[in-house]
Amino acid sequence: MHRAALLLALLATPAAAFAQAPAGEHEIQVVNRTGQDAVALHAVRDGRANWGQNTLPRPMPTGKAFTLRTRAQAGCRFDIRMVMADRREAVLRDRDICAQPRVVVEASDLRAAPSQPAPGTPNPRARISSGTGFVVGTDRVLTNQHVVGGCDRIFVRTADGRMLPAVPPAKVDAALDLALLAVPGNPGEVLPFRRAPEVRRGEGVIAYGFPLPGLLSSDPKLTRGEVNGLAGLGNNASHYQISAEVQPGNSGGPLLDLHGHVVGVVVSKLHAQNIAKRIGDIPQNVNFAVKGDAAQAFLQRAGLAPQAEASRGEEMSAADAGEIANRGTVFIRCER
Repeated sequence: MHRAALLLALLATPAAAFAQAPAGEHEIQVVNRTGQDAVALHAVRDGRANWGQNTLPRPMPTGKAFTLRTRAQAGCRFDIRMVMADRREAVLRDRDICAQPRVVVEASDLRAAPSQPAPGTPNPRARISSGTGFVVGTDRVLTNQHVVGGCDRIFVRTADGRMLPAVPPAKVDAALDLALLAVPGNPGEVLPFRRAPEVRRGEGVIAYGFPLPGLLSSDPKLTRGEVNGLAGLGNNASHYQISAEVQPGNSGGPLLDLHGHVVGVVVSKLHAQNIAKRIGDIPQNVNFAVKGDAAQAFLQRAGLAPQAEASRGEEMSAADAGEIANRGTVFIRCER
């Protein structure tokens, strides 16, 4: 999920011996012997699903070489890809750049480029992570920043099964771990925030989202719990502590009261194993959500006026609150 940092050292030069890389770096020299210009060159850690950025600042003629450096922490195993002017490409997998730092690309290595997904459609070959989001305005979806950070492309799956691409850039608040996505095409109904009264300890809440994708079924899941505390880990005043169970994939989903109004954004759970190592006991069901007030303030800073309603009168069932949540909650697909 992390890109190997590539440090450009020498532009297109005649294929020849090259200087030793500085300590802490590996050096790769890629030679073009294909008979035509190369327009793109990629070098990434072996097995990565995405090729990252093109390292060539200009086309590289045949008979020339390009030298780049990688940090030693990235290891020795790299995949190399060279794209030619006629769109054919050479892909050389699992090259040990420590043992053989000079990579020669021959005409016999060239193949037709694989077909690409149509614009605006998911790439089945991409590396995928996922999370949850919910609609907070016309064509606007709120989620966690960590759900969408580092994504090359983002898609949301709506309650009626449509897959819509998000339009970058997202507006983010890293401190709150929130991100606002622009998703044209009507991703769902707007979920209103709770305007009043103040949230109290012991209030019933539901978390709604898509936990453990690929393991559990693809439909959204509802878990019920309570607001346990009015501050988060380390007295974080922007968080609630909640007992509604959450799992990986719930991040960014709505936390609703039993009037169907958003009181928070699910953000994290306490890592039970790490805490057990520190205190000798396993914490039970300790989870956190960004407070609705903090989320609304972020949306206002991002130029969006969130809808808000008072939670008055008789509470509804968790099932009925879940029906409301379902109309505005989306699955988020991050491609890298």
